[in-house]
Amino acid sequence: MSRPRNYQTEALIIRKTRLGEADRILSLYTPKLGKIQAVAKGVRRPRSKMSGHLELVTHSLVSLARGRNIDTVTNTRTITAFLPLKSDLLRGAAALYTAELVDRFTADHIENEPLFKLLLATWHKLAGTDDIETALRFFELHLLETLGYRPELEHCVACKGTLTAAGNWFGPAAGGVICLACAPRYPQRFPVSPEALDTLRTLQKSEPATLPTGISPAVLSELVALLGRYLEHLLEKEVKSARWLDTLRMQLNRNAASHTA
Repeated sequence: MSRPRNYQTEALIIRKTRLGEADRILSLYTPKLGKIQAVAKGVRRPRSKMSGHLELVTHSLVSLARGRNIDTVTNTRTITAFLPLKSDLLRGAAALYTAELVDRFTADHIENEPLFKLLLATWHKLAGTDDIETALRFFELHLLETLGYRPELEHCVACKGTLTAAGNWFGPAAGGVICLACAPRYPQRFPVSPEALDTLRTLQKSEPATLPTGISPAVLSELVALLGRYLEHLLEKEVKSARWLDTLRMQLNRNAASHTA
């Protein structure tokens, strides 16, 4: 049976690229179709009725017409605009980071509804929480799990032995934590503190509505580096929006230090 020419789907707008003078190519992440590409014709014109519904980090209901090479957006309406993510620089950068990770890790037309739900829940969380860093670490860990890259945190990934409280390492190429005895076999490794390992385990078992609170800045900073290295190892390239996030963090830390001086 041939597919209908016109169809409708929920979509999270995760990337957009200019096309010609007035059009855009959009990357849409959907619950049943996975990631799809579509062209939005005339969307960059000032009077376009669709432009506000197809901004990055928007949850929309999109109508499309199938094309030979790429589908075309024919109509759309916003379900959730996530205005807090578009009016706050750090929240917006965090949301764009999650969108880039989903875009980089996924191929077109591979259904993954749990990933759709994870990204949507994370955008809602980022729009409402002040603990942006914890929400991002939760997203990274559950993104990895959803895609089949869950890091091993309970046992040594090399010898399968029980991990001691301290003296452990994390190996991106190994895919998890390495005990002290096995560590020399993995030249690309870095130490993981007991506090950071406990936090990773807690986040791995958490739900978006019940994220842990009170994680120290030092532990969060360690987790940023640890998960960032693991993600870049898997992607084999730098995540551009992660660099922008790092710049914002440094600026905010400098501003906070100047106010307390």
